[in-house]
Amino acid sequence: MSADRIDVIIHPQSVVHSLVEYADGSTLAQLGPPDMRAPIACAWAWPGRMSWAAPTLDLAAIGQLTFEAPDEIRFPALAMARRALEAGAGAPAAMNAANEVAVGAFLDRRLGFLDIARAVSETLEQLNGRGELEAGSDDEAVEWALAIDEAARRLAAQVLSRFERMA
Repeated sequence: MSADRIDVIIHPQSVVHSLVEYADGSTLAQLGPPDMRAPIACAWAWPGRMSWAAPTLDLAAIGQLTFEAPDEIRFPALAMARRALEAGAGAPAAMNAANEVAVGAFLDRRLGFLDIARAVSETLEQLNGRGELEAGSDDEAVEWALAIDEAARRLAAQVLSRFERMA
């Protein structure tokens, strides 16, 4: 999907997990408790539904749903994600892999929160500079995606080691 068809909004209650706007102007929302297990189960089972002990959503207890435009200065990964999506090829997969490594380091208290986006950005720049994000053939798509993921994780770990030394 092209980047110009994707919008991002901030939703502090974390109840609306996705919105899809249809050609007739209507919008379908996927709502659930502020727990990512439900949207992940929805994606895994698509187009069906997975039966599991999901928590119930109590909209009356939540009271209201609010939305606001994102501030790309406060959320620099948004602009980075758009650039990765526009670049195509392996950039989105590499960004995801580098982000998982950086978030893991943050959760392990080895990296500051504000350093996550910087580490991911540096990883993407280095991979792109090496030409490692070029598209593979359709016949080798899975192997190519796994290779991109592995290269991004390995390079992100190297980038993080420099960040950790500076801390």
